[in-house]
Amino acid sequence: MKDDKQAMDANSSADNVDEYLQTLGNEDARELRYYSQEQAFSTDELSAVINEKRLNELLAQSDEFLSSLNGEIRDFDDQV
Repeated sequence: MKDDKQAMDANSSADNVDEYLQTLGNEDARELRYYSQEQAFSTDELSAVINEKRLNELLAQSDEFLSSLNGEIRDFDDQV
């Protein structure tokens, strides 16, 4: 049974590669394939998967980093 699953996974991967290679020369097909992979998420779906506390921590860290970087740039400009 495990061999059947591996064979199915291998076929699936091969099919995906073959499909991708066929779209390489066709710009319209490539664009359609790219956009078909996008998914629209509702506000409820996003709020269910986003860790708001962690996101706010990361945003605070990025603000601190940018502020520090801005200070370093100002110091560099003053030295020049």
